[in-house]
Amino acid sequence: MRIGLMGFGKTGKAVAAVLLENPAVDLRWVVRKTAALEHRSVAEFLGIQADEQGWIYSKEEFTAGELTDQFPVDAIIDFSSQSGLDYYGGTAAERGISIITAISSYPDRKIQQLHQLAGKTKVLWSPNITIGINFLMMAAKILKNIAPYTDIEIIEEHFKRKPEVSGTAKKIAQALGVEESAIKTIRAGGIIGVHEILFGFPYQTVRLKHESISREAFGNGVLFAAENLLKKDGIGFYTMEDLLRPFFQISAVRNQALEPISQGGGGACPRAHMQAPKV
Repeated sequence: MRIGLMGFGKTGKAVAAVLLENPAVDLRWVVRKTAALEHRSVAEFLGIQADEQGWIYSKEEFTAGELTDQFPVDAIIDFSSQSGLDYYGGTAAERGISIITAISSYPDRKIQQLHQLAGKTKVLWSPNITIGINFLMMAAKILKNIAPYTDIEIIEEHFKRKPEVSGTAKKIAQALGVEESAIKTIRAGGIIGVHEILFGFPYQTVRLKHESISREAFGNGVLFAAENLLKKDGIGFYTMEDLLRPFFQISAVRNQALEPISQGGGGACPRAHMQAPKV
């Protein structure tokens, strides 16, 4: 699986490290906005022993077309900025390169651009690409479907200098029908990211909580997204929920050890098939 990575900030570096350490991935290149680290090996810069080194380039050195012609990739992962799409989007669509963008928020015109690109290639956008947070969101939607009368509170915690409300928290609020203005925010120290959904029942409380311990969690999410997106047959716009949904199909196979003892020749219990509630 040949990967190109846009962005080499704190999160980009953590994602690059996870990709380099996976033998099934060939991290071919990283593109930065500036040329300060130009022509350095990603593996050497991060101090990682890897068969595939990957190289760091700047936007000024290559157009996206020149870069992908010289170093072809199957997918482009974007951890850069909202404007990064303008650099590689058209080229990826023309060449059938899958796009996986983890930019936390886009203006409406950029979202429209993503959908236009999805007419020519596979596009996935996830404001938070960790597996855990996307599982949390799907589980929360299932619980709301089961008990729509519950009170719902959303709390998000991030590092002290993060000014805006978490894009992930906004997505959770949108999915659960909660007003964005009701999101509770906490800013303290160097918290990477904590999201909690509280369901208040009349006689019980359910808390769904996800905590990002390190930025490498985004790398694990990228691997899951890339592996499963590339398996999809058709072009189009995808979300992490689209990729996770098949894993929510549960088939309960009869456990022979737990079968009830037959009294008087009763027949065996039929095999049970259960399917997770639709989300």
